[in-house]
Amino acid sequence: MATTKQIAANRKNAALSTGPVTKSGKATVASNAVRHGLLSREAILKGEDEASLSDFSARMWTELQPSGEVETLLVDRIIASAWRLKRLIRVEVGLFHREMDDMFGERGDVGLAFIRDGNGADAFSKLSRYESAIERSMYRALHELQRLQAERAGQNVPLPVVVEVCGEVVDERG
Repeated sequence: MATTKQIAANRKNAALSTGPVTKSGKATVASNAVRHGLLSREAILKGEDEASLSDFSARMWTELQPSGEVETLLVDRIIASAWRLKRLIRVEVGLFHREMDDMFGERGDVGLAFIRDGNGADAFSKLSRYESAIERSMYRALHELQRLQAERAGQNVPLPVVVEVCGEVVDERG
C-alpha cells in the first residue's frame, strides 16, 4: 500500500506527463499493446486487418489509461474480448448469408435461415453462448480495471455485489 507522500508524488509526476508528441513517438506508443501476447499477430485471422486492430488497440489504451502490470493485463483482456466481439458479428452475418444462400440462392430470407438453423446444427445458439462468455469476460475485466483505478485515485471502492439465482451467479450491478 502506497503512503500518502508516495500517492502525492505519483499524482504530481502524472500531471507532468503529456505522452508522446512526435509522430514517431505516437506510432511507438500505438503499437505497445500489440506487443502483448493476446494482441500479437496470432490474434489476427485471415481476412482481418492488423492495422485496424492496432488502431482500435491504441484508442482503447488512450481511453482506459492503464497503470502497472495488472491494469495492463486487464486492458489487454478488454481489447482482445472487444476484438473477438467485433469478429463474432462478422461470423453471425456470414452464417446468415450461408444459410440464406443454401436455402434460396440469391434471394434469401433471414428469418427462415434462423428457423432452419434452430432445427438443425444450432450454430446461432452456439454463437450466442460464445458472445455471452466473451462479453462476461470483457465486462469483468473492465469492472476490475475501473475498481483498481478508482482505488488508486483514493476513492472508496465497494466490493462487487454478486447473488446466486437458480444456481447461476448474477452480478446485481449490471
